[in-house]
Amino acid sequence: MCLYKKICKRLIILFMTFWLSGCAPFTENNLIEEISPVTFLSISKGDKGKLKVSTIMPPLSKENKFVMSQEVSLLKEGVQKYNLNFYQEIKSGQMRMLVISDELGKDGIMSIINVLLTDPDISPRIYLVIVKGNFDEYLESQLDKDENFDYSFYRMLKHYEEKNQGELTVVNLHQFKNLLYTPYSDPFLPVFKIEEDGVNYEGTALFKDDKLVETISSLDDRIFQLINNDHYLAVLPIQKFEIVLGHVRSKIIVDIDSSYSTMTYTVNIDTRIEEYRGEKQLFDPKELENMKKDIETHLEKQTHELIKKIQELKVDPLQLGIQTKRPFSKPMEEKKWIEMFEKMDIKIKYNINIDPLTDANSKRQNL
Repeated sequence: MCLYKKICKRLIILFMTFWLSGCAPFTENNLIEEISPVTFLSISKGDKGKLKVSTIMPPLSKENKFVMSQEVSLLKEGVQKYNLNFYQEIKSGQMRMLVISDELGKDGIMSIINVLLTDPDISPRIYLVIVKGNFDEYLESQLDKDENFDYSFYRMLKHYEEKNQGELTVVNLHQFKNLLYTPYSDPFLPVFKIEEDGVNYEGTALFKDDKLVETISSLDDRIFQLINNDHYLAVLPIQKFEIVLGHVRSKIIVDIDSSYSTMTYTVNIDTRIEEYRGEKQLFDPKELENMKKDIETHLEKQTHELIKKIQELKVDPLQLGIQTKRPFSKPMEEKKWIEMFEKMDIKIKYNINIDPLTDANSKRQNL
């Protein structure tokens, strides 16, 4: 019995030793004083088919920051070169954003996505962004003005994601992966452009598989936000009628006929008027009704043109192919769906419910 107890005690001690020390044959250095967690990476095309990988160093220190760039053949090679040129070891566990140049996006980014997906240190919630222009030069110019620019950029994306607000497209690695590898879908990413006054949102990049094929902007992008998800738009400017709609929410109904020749797209919208600079008297119910019909006709035309463009690109970012699934029947091949979708007749119908114009201040209680 005593021998049995001694053996049990030794086994318990041995187990605790392995548990506390970890089971991996190699332990990584995670001392905070000796590591430098990368918060973002910028990837663009380098010379002779290489990748140019850039970031701000040191990312989480009060020391003077600088932009570090490396031209590499493989993405992981860039991290290795960082380690050879900086006194702290680079870690990717705090990475929050990946910025990809539009030129690289046109060539295809599947290999980059796969590297991120297979790295256990990188969160699937990191944001993916397409940028037009020289992002590295812009970073250099911002270090003296706003050394926390990268964090501000990340916080902006996080805000719109959490508020479920469709002012701009927000896509993380997990969502992009699902769109890339799921049948009847193609990925999309937000596009920002480097301009004199800063990095400005331009629209949404549409991908065919992993290659960027088109960027939609302005009203097309706002329509895409309305018909692609359950987000709401804080404002929807329609310049043709000098009007701004606010708190715009949509509900979509898609119907495909049995012959797969016609698709009817019904968009039901609830909204209110935020601003109007035209000549109509919108307090008059008849004038308001006429304005509503004009807006419906305008949006129907714009949406039809947008979906026509998507048909011509042979992509399905709206995942319309899912509508072909039927109970107790074999799913249609994705290639066949795209061929049918390209030739399909599209009918668009908008039903807009606009709250009557009232004096908002009159609802407030007198203090």
